[in-house]
Amino acid sequence: MSSEPQAEAKSASDGVFNITAAQRALSNEQTGRTRRYLVSMGIRTACVIAAIFVPGWPRWVLIAAAVTLPYLAVVIANAGRENDTIGDLGVGSASVPQIEAGTTTIITGIIAPPPVPR
Repeated sequence: MSSEPQAEAKSASDGVFNITAAQRALSNEQTGRTRRYLVSMGIRTACVIAAIFVPGWPRWVLIAAAVTLPYLAVVIANAGRENDTIGDLGVGSASVPQIEAGTTTIITGIIAPPPVPR
């Protein structure tokens, strides 16, 4: 074995995870998806009701919106997990005190053997 220093080791912060970088809980994600889907279906319901009472060309626009909104609502609701932005809080690297060069501490004493059980 050589006494040469090893290649540069990974820094201590490489193994530290920032809790704000974690994704949201799946239950929170499902709540958000359900809310987006219900809002889209509410808009669709409003388009269907408005198409009954609005005459002329706007009726056809409302009918087209009512037909396409279910597809768009499902695609938007199932678009996948959102990536949250990393915040300022979290676990950071701990500061490690450095040993100053040239300081040595010598501990003197006698190593005693363990007592013999009787």
